[in-house]
Amino acid sequence: MSGVLLEVDHLTKRFGGVTAVDECSFEVREGTITALIGPNGSGKTTVFNMITGYLKADSGTIRFDNQSIPRPKPADLYRRGLSRTFQQARIFPELTVEENLVVAAGYTWRQLFGARVTTGDAERAQRILREFKLERLSTLPAADLSYGQRKLLEFAAVLMSDPRLVLLDEPTAGVNPVMIDTMERHIRERHAAGVTFLIVEHDMQLVMRLCDPVIVLDQGAPIAFGSPETVQTDPRVLEAYLGS
Repeated sequence: MSGVLLEVDHLTKRFGGVTAVDECSFEVREGTITALIGPNGSGKTTVFNMITGYLKADSGTIRFDNQSIPRPKPADLYRRGLSRTFQQARIFPELTVEENLVVAAGYTWRQLFGARVTTGDAERAQRILREFKLERLSTLPAADLSYGQRKLLEFAAVLMSDPRLVLLDEPTAGVNPVMIDTMERHIRERHAAGVTFLIVEHDMQLVMRLCDPVIVLDQGAPIAFGSPETVQTDPRVLEAYLGS
């Protein structure tokens, strides 16, 4: 059995008198496509934000690749092999599609516009753009992309670091069925190449055919864990999420 790549232990976050995440604990094993699902307001994105350093946890611990991460910082985690996307794609709209990937490789704006990008990184960016069928758009400002294309570009950008673990926050939200199929294909291809995924997703059909295992949150804490078949018949899940 594969080892544990990410371990979340008793993470807690309160906003005033509201407990958004309540001693949440779970593991992500290397080589899996793990889903983190739950009803709106169950704490999924808050957990993502704490894991990746965009939000400070009130208590709890995080371990990545057998090392404790006491103060997660997005840039440090990115360099160590843990990267993420967001519900609303975060890109640089004023930069070209290719420049967005180059910036993701760790270049400063001065290096980017001073033409000091290495040939290797430029070639890697082009390879990823070809993989995502975005090469014909490489010189366009990212602002000109459709909503779905922006999501693809953000996904492509996180791959510039050769990540071991990618956290995808609602990768198919708001996109058409063709783009959903495209996103699923890229996830499967990268998974086959050795990338582990933790995915927050509301499309249950996608989750059930793509992810194993599935973690279900309700009111900030896990209530079920297991295969898609096990989770979708769990009475607690049916009550809290699937039956709502």
